[in-house]
Amino acid sequence: MAFSSTTLSTPCRNSVSFRVFASGFPSFLPKEVEKIKDPYARKLAQRIERLPVVDVHTSFSANPILSSCVKPSTQTEKHPLVLLHGFDSSCLEWRYTYPLLEEAGMEAWAVDVLGWGFSDLRVLPPCNVTSKREHLYLLWKSHIRRPMVLVGPSLGAAVAIDFALYHPEAVEKLVLIDASVHTEGTGMLSTLPKIMAYAGVSLLKSVPLRLYANYLYCLDGVSFSNAMDSTSIGRLHCLLPWWEDATVDFMISGGYNVCQQIKKIKHETLIIWGEDDQIISTELAVRLNAELRNSTLHHVSNAGHLPHVEKPDSVSKLIVNFVREGNITNRKSAYNYVL
Repeated sequence: MAFSSTTLSTPCRNSVSFRVFASGFPSFLPKEVEKIKDPYARKLAQRIERLPVVDVHTSFSANPILSSCVKPSTQTEKHPLVLLHGFDSSCLEWRYTYPLLEEAGMEAWAVDVLGWGFSDLRVLPPCNVTSKREHLYLLWKSHIRRPMVLVGPSLGAAVAIDFALYHPEAVEKLVLIDASVHTEGTGMLSTLPKIMAYAGVSLLKSVPLRLYANYLYCLDGVSFSNAMDSTSIGRLHCLLPWWEDATVDFMISGGYNVCQQIKKIKHETLIIWGEDDQIISTELAVRLNAELRNSTLHHVSNAGHLPHVEKPDSVSKLIVNFVREGNITNRKSAYNYVL
């Protein structure tokens, strides 16, 4: 799509509008997006929209929230894929896998969990687990409206399990990637005085910490310049003015604790795990596979905690096959390795 040198205005539902600059980036993104070099991240960022969550009143906000996401190019009658992201991340986490899913004909929605990503939170709602769940439900109810294949990486897996338990009618299947589901919320962090919580959260967006996390999460050696660019992508949402308030609110609320909920999930589930995950032990993958009776476990070789970033070809193929064919093997619980 070509853009003139002038700013364009694009209408959105319910008379909500946002601007798209000559560069192709929506105006609500932090200006630092212009410095990102990764072509996949730039292309996906240009497609981010803010959709209104349509509801007269919600229990967590008196005002409709303009919720950020990447909408599918086309919508089908069934199998919408809804891609969540991990802790303190955004839809840009799917920059490599999203185009592959679209090429395979999937209807993919990459959505930002309430409190993270690029939604408009000028009037800040609570960002606890209940609000995140209700926000996702209202987004689904307003724009998707069909049972979805809910994909959750890392903490996003806890978001997916919590949502599936409370709104099973909205979920067709689950895909959990290197799932962070066996921790008990934010633990001691929930008891911190607010001044200390803000200090800790401020550290989360620091370049050195994000850069270290990039090296820890991914196995493949990358140049320093590429690592810095990845760091800029990962912390872009942190530059929005309400990010610290939203993250502190989530931290002191106690966070996700779905340990006791896992066995209640009956949805058919695909578990994907980087076999060299340095963040969450593969032993917990085995445990999760045992707890979810209707699940299949697949390890991705030469991948760490973010196989959808490191090995997008492998992850996209697993997801597409699962969506189209169900359990990939004839066994409910199986170990399969994908190169």
